[in-house]
Amino acid sequence: MNFELKTFDISGAANEKCDALIVLLSQSFKPGKDVLSILAAHALKAGDLETKPGKPGRPLVLYRSEGVACSRVVLAGVGDGSAKEVRQAVAAAVAAVKGSSVKKLTVCFADLPREDAVRAAVMAVAEASYVFTTTKSKPEGRAIQRVVVGLPNSPKVKPAFDRAVAAVTGIEYAKEWANRPANHATPTLLAGAARSLAKLPNIKCQVLGPKEVAKLAMGSFLAVAQGSDEPLRFIVLRYDGAAKSEAPTVLVGKGITFDSGGISIKPAPEMDEMKFDMSGAASVLGVFRALAELKPAINVVGLIPSCENLLSGRAVKPGDVVTSMSGQTIEILNTDAEGRLVLCDALTYAERFKPRAVVDIATLTGACMIALGGVRSGLFCANDELARDLLAAGESSSDLGWRMPLDDDYAEGLKTNFADVANVAGRAGGAITAAKFLQRFTDKFPWAHLDIAGTAWKSGTAKGATGRPVALLLEYLLTSANPYK
Repeated sequence: MNFELKTFDISGAANEKCDALIVLLSQSFKPGKDVLSILAAHALKAGDLETKPGKPGRPLVLYRSEGVACSRVVLAGVGDGSAKEVRQAVAAAVAAVKGSSVKKLTVCFADLPREDAVRAAVMAVAEASYVFTTTKSKPEGRAIQRVVVGLPNSPKVKPAFDRAVAAVTGIEYAKEWANRPANHATPTLLAGAARSLAKLPNIKCQVLGPKEVAKLAMGSFLAVAQGSDEPLRFIVLRYDGAAKSEAPTVLVGKGITFDSGGISIKPAPEMDEMKFDMSGAASVLGVFRALAELKPAINVVGLIPSCENLLSGRAVKPGDVVTSMSGQTIEILNTDAEGRLVLCDALTYAERFKPRAVVDIATLTGACMIALGGVRSGLFCANDELARDLLAAGESSSDLGWRMPLDDDYAEGLKTNFADVANVAGRAGGAITAAKFLQRFTDKFPWAHLDIAGTAWKSGTAKGATGRPVALLLEYLLTSANPYK
């Protein structure tokens, strides 16, 4: 999908030659004497169109209106023009026309929008028109191929537009890999996707196999992988856009390409959704894809420990004790708490980069999904400045997070007589105790953990990857450059 930013107002939109035209009208819209303004004024007066904040109405579809070059016109109210209202309006408007063989779409803001509203419009068009086709024998991809965003004085919001287009590119790359079934997204194939990114500007990739990981003494990661015939892969991505002396931000993505639970096997219903357990890894891949588009002057490292968590005669057992790369021993009480076992070794590996900050991203706990649902990702961070930056990035990108506690008392349940730490601490506060486990491996750098178990995918009839939190991470990387104390 190609996006283009153009400068024109609502009167100029009438001359746009396209398959469908979406006109976004805020509560401050003042009709002029042009044809689209007159149509909108009549619709508002008749009550067929609503522009009041918080009252998103159905988009009004018009066909072959006199004086308008486009055959299909959709009028949609965006209330106060906030990113949320724009996103909802654009999603509804695209849904109203995407079944009509629309290849070229124009989205026009009748009033000068805020920067976050422009980003919301771009991302809403992409989200509403996205189609996964990789494993279909007769794929019918998205019809919309070109999108023009028109607004008054467009140069003022050009940076926001460019960032949104890059985010869409990254989000759809993340969706592609997260949506693939596990036999089409093995650790080896995931490593291939990372290697393909190294063909893009400023990106390098290194892939380590079982022998290299064993030499690094990543006993915790190896333990999870040993039950599967698929060999593990440890993926190291680097984006070098700044001087070598500038400390990188490290992103660590959980890459469990399928999670059966191991010996602590999951129940059968919805186990197919465990192909999404590498959504953290997909998010890291998506961020690097977006960085290649924007080419910012920053340094970023991506670490992806990837394997399957299966049960076999070789699988790790409840009660086994393993030694992590850090030297800490871990009693594995539940083999379905495997994400933290692969992440802890990757976090220790991150020390060698002397990072300004490390953020891990993982579909880690069902407990976080119970706590926050699919609206906000759980943010765990002991560094207030880093937490503020991540939360602010989530707000501006409409990819929301919510800060969760990290009190030391929550770590009491991780104590065991047989190792330095246990990998689980019971059901109560499960998302927090999982974060407390990870925190043990992060004393050398500022660290944050994003639990995306509730936000990485949608269940039910609309099942599929969301591509979160690519937008949040990209916004964070581009807006926070200072070292953390």
